[in-house]
Amino acid sequence: MCIGRTINDIMMSSSSGVITSKEVTAAGIHRSELQKLVKNSDIYRFGKGLYVSTHVWEDDFYLLQQKYRRGIYSHDTALYLLGYSDRTPAKYTMTFPKGYNCPSLKQENILVKRVIPENYDFGVIEAKSPNGNTVRVYDLEKTLCDILRGNDGDIQIITSAMKRYANSKERDIHKLLKYAERLRVKPKVLRYMEVLL
Repeated sequence: MCIGRTINDIMMSSSSGVITSKEVTAAGIHRSELQKLVKNSDIYRFGKGLYVSTHVWEDDFYLLQQKYRRGIYSHDTALYLLGYSDRTPAKYTMTFPKGYNCPSLKQENILVKRVIPENYDFGVIEAKSPNGNTVRVYDLEKTLCDILRGNDGDIQIITSAMKRYANSKERDIHKLLKYAERLRVKPKVLRYMEVLL
C-alpha cells in the first residue's frame, strides 16, 4: 500500500499529527485515500479538509486555530498561553474580525469576540501551545487592554496578570499605554499601574 505510506510520510513530517486535503492533493495523492485512512481509524476528520492522526495527543489549541484560521487567541486564553495565568480556560477565547461568521463556531468550545478590522490585526504574535505547536495569540500588552475593556473578566485573573506584568523585566509600559490609548482603556490601565508600580 504505497499510497498510504505516502500519506503517512506527510503525517510523520507533521509534529502536530495534522494533515490537510490540500497537502494530500499537492503530493499528487487522490483525496479518496484520506477516506480509506478514516475508514481504517488511522485518522479522523476534524473539520473541512482537516484530518488528525489517531496516534497523536490531540492539541485543541492548534486544531481549533487550523479549523478557524481567522481566529486569534485572546483574553484569558491568551494569558494562559503567554504564561500569565495558571488557570486552564474552560472555554477558549478567540477574536475574529467583525463581519466574520461561521455557523459551526456555535458548536465549538469557543467564546467568540469580534473587533473592528483596525483592532484585529495589531499585537498578533506566535506562541507555543502546551503541546508545543505554534498558534497565533495577541501579545501581552494587547491582551491586558482587551481584558480591561470588557466587563465580563474574572477580577482575580486580571489582577494577578497585572501584578505579574508590573513585576516583569519584559514589561513595556510605553507600549501598554500606547495600546491602552488606542483601545480606549487608558484610565483603567493607569489606575492599575499607579497601584502596582
